[in-house]
Amino acid sequence: MKQSATGALLGLAIGDAMGFPTEFNSIAQIEAKSGPWRGLPLPVQGGVSYVTDDTQMTLALGEGLVEAMARGPLSAELLEPPVRAAFVEWSYSPENNRAPGMTCMRACDALAGRGPWQAASEKNSKGCGANMRVAPLGLVPGLTQDQRSGAAQLQSGLTHGHPTALAASELTAQTVWLLAQGAAPGELLPLLRAHARENRTVYRADWLGDLALRTQDPTPEEFIARGWDECLAVLDRLDRALDAPDREADPCLATGAGWIAEEALATGLFCFLLFPDDPQSVVRRGAYSSGDSDSIAALAGAFAGAHLGADAWPDEWTGTIEYRDRLLALGRAWDAPVG
Repeated sequence: MKQSATGALLGLAIGDAMGFPTEFNSIAQIEAKSGPWRGLPLPVQGGVSYVTDDTQMTLALGEGLVEAMARGPLSAELLEPPVRAAFVEWSYSPENNRAPGMTCMRACDALAGRGPWQAASEKNSKGCGANMRVAPLGLVPGLTQDQRSGAAQLQSGLTHGHPTALAASELTAQTVWLLAQGAAPGELLPLLRAHARENRTVYRADWLGDLALRTQDPTPEEFIARGWDECLAVLDRLDRALDAPDREADPCLATGAGWIAEEALATGLFCFLLFPDDPQSVVRRGAYSSGDSDSIAALAGAFAGAHLGADAWPDEWTGTIEYRDRLLALGRAWDAPVG
């Protein structure tokens, strides 16, 4: 077994930790302190490679998902309470000291109240905090397509309610799932584009409730189509970048800086598709970038790990990663044979 879940979770954390010290730096600044990109190290302090809120929120979602599925087939009613509680707990944790996104912090503060989650959601934000954490929904076994899609959008909506954040979260989870199921890297873009077109006007009211009615869009279908259209546009941009890829250039120049959800997906996927069989280059290229380096490298690492499995990562990297035991526990649970 290639252990896709373990590989993806470790890859996400490795990319996150590698991009932690390069985020907010220009390429020139990264080069000055780290040298050429192909030698970018995984930083270790006191024997630990520290991660950011990207990995912390991925664990919150993953562990909330485990709790929800222990109660029955996954639904919005089962998923929302434990994931909401896990996000709020993360927001107040003393370990939440890694420059967390302000959208997540504002939304979690509102989620701590008793009102409906749709009121807490930041409906004008499509930041990458929506999909930097969604990988578990592409890894947990036994979900239907509706469950995977609906849950990916719901977990986004808890903090980021913009339709592009919802669509990009679903598309990110779908990418992880396709790779874990054995899709070839060259098949990804046609499959993702077909998925986006098929779901362009599908508003998942059973998962999102009245979220769309709290926005300015005339109908729920027009609300969600706005998000899918932006995702389709960035997939087109990624296609053009792959026509003549420059592996030595800052990937953010090709597909965006990654601060917003659809660009984080596209640039993380670009880094993976540049080196589909070289996972160490995947995370180094993502981290050695001028944009949201930790989130780009985290997504790129998740894609590489889902594709290649746990053996993609060297022991000297996996042995130091922060939260290693929690990541491995989820990986073991989801890599176990079903039945």
